[in-house]
Amino acid sequence: MDAALPIIGRLAPSPTGAQHAGNARTYLLAWLSARSHAGHIVLRIEDIDSPRVKPWAMQQAMDDLRWLGLDWDVGPIIQTERLARYQQVLEELQQHERIYPCTCTRSDIEAAASAPHIGQEGPVYPGTCAYRSVADAAGLTVPFAWRFRTDAQQPQSYTDLLQGTQVCRTVQDLGDFVVGKRDGSPAYQLAVVVDDHDQGITEVLRGDDLIPSTFRQLALYAALGWQPPEFGHVPLVIGPDGRRLAKRHGDTRISLLRERGVPPERLVGFLAWSTGLQATAEPVSPRDLLAQYQPQSIARAPFVLRPEHWNALLED
Repeated sequence: MDAALPIIGRLAPSPTGAQHAGNARTYLLAWLSARSHAGHIVLRIEDIDSPRVKPWAMQQAMDDLRWLGLDWDVGPIIQTERLARYQQVLEELQQHERIYPCTCTRSDIEAAASAPHIGQEGPVYPGTCAYRSVADAAGLTVPFAWRFRTDAQQPQSYTDLLQGTQVCRTVQDLGDFVVGKRDGSPAYQLAVVVDDHDQGITEVLRGDDLIPSTFRQLALYAALGWQPPEFGHVPLVIGPDGRRLAKRHGDTRISLLRERGVPPERLVGFLAWSTGLQATAEPVSPRDLLAQYQPQSIARAPFVLRPEHWNALLED
């Protein structure tokens, strides 16, 4: 990335439910990384997962961010208002035969004897429909998705802002992936690449569960001839059981703290401590953290959120 270019980061909540402490931690770090370099922030609402989107969640997410003290310069940009743009790029991929129609169901893929699993990614697509061309879509009588042809035979690598060099055998480990869903809507991998390109994003900080997605997105950038942003991946917040933070770990909604009248600096200070940016959980505002933000100080291991941590935040 050209050091002369201004940093443009983004906050990209998905309105499929309430934002929780793990989301807040990642948003805080993304905001600090951009603002500490006098960068700009884009707010994007990633709402293309329509069956799971909650009508109240978009406004609540913005209220949560404002309460935390995380501002933005552009937005909100709503993904569902950009469907024509995603279709345009999908058609460009069709013209270059970079995608093909796939009629396989999830159960078909899981049943394939040759489909290995990698981490939480599920089975690698075995290439059942890869023989098809774009023109074959016209003759199909069953629903189909569009899959991107992953053709990099050699291991691919990139330098992560927080995790260092990352390497992936893209074909073997990830396989061909969906960029257009059966219902005609864009898949996450396509939408996020188009958005980041169109919105001039130069830096992406997000959870480290999305490292595999980075390799998929880099493949799309290359196919489209676009310059990718730099990527940094933050270790997740997990529960005492070692699993990623979820409802089963109790109510860790940001909005709960707002409703209880908890000062936002209390949560920000706790999150800063959890990442290694502060030696204690002393209350602090995001702007007060800017002078001491150092990415090398960010802990590289997941943070275990225990009930006593959350209860302490709720105490008067």
